[in-house]
Amino acid sequence: MKADRWLVRPQPIARPRLRLFCFPHAGGSPPIFNAWPNYLPANVEVTAVHLPGRGARFREPACRRLQPLLQALVGALEPQLDRPFALFGHSMGALVAFELARALQLRARLPHVLLVAAAPAPHLPLVGPPAHELPDTELVAHLQRLNGTPAELLENEEMLSLLLPSLRADLAVYETYHYQEAPPLACPIVAFGGQDDEHVDRAHLAAWKLHTTVGCAVQLFPGDHFFLSNARPALLQAIAREVE
Repeated sequence: MKADRWLVRPQPIARPRLRLFCFPHAGGSPPIFNAWPNYLPANVEVTAVHLPGRGARFREPACRRLQPLLQALVGALEPQLDRPFALFGHSMGALVAFELARALQLRARLPHVLLVAAAPAPHLPLVGPPAHELPDTELVAHLQRLNGTPAELLENEEMLSLLLPSLRADLAVYETYHYQEAPPLACPIVAFGGQDDEHVDRAHLAAWKLHTTVGCAVQLFPGDHFFLSNARPALLQAIAREVE
């Protein structure tokens, strides 16, 4: 497996002090993280995880279940773990980052910190009804309520035809997930959320404390489920402190 299919570095660093692996929300892709290096320490290398079924990997089948996705990610990331690393995930990406951290801990590869955003703790029941099998019109309405997809994209049938298959696959990864008991992580967890997120509240974020033996912090920012956009400078300032 070629790691360069899975990992995209907006600003490669020859000898980074730490690598920050970033997992996007359902339907997301690496460009979401393109500007992040501008806000983080110069010796922290941002590495966006590029899932199949989108962008340059459009012709590859998207993963619809977590376990095969995890197996592929472990293979892609392990050669890159020669330096300290941290994991960041937004929404569905937070779940993937968490389960990856657990898989890597079994291999004695522990992240410096696990950073999760807009995601309830994994042992909690699914928030809301499953969306991955909704008809197109209802799925689009669901995306409109989340307020994270540009309106011009949702109104463009051609663009929607490209987005919806990978989005459905990502939602299936999240919505078919079944939490399994395992030892908690021996690294800290920081849970970020939007003050106006109607889907993930402070209690959902605070529950992440059950999954670490080191400590869990919660921080809220102005915005909704996609606060990463309007609160980006403040969020990345917080992330910078965690990876220093």
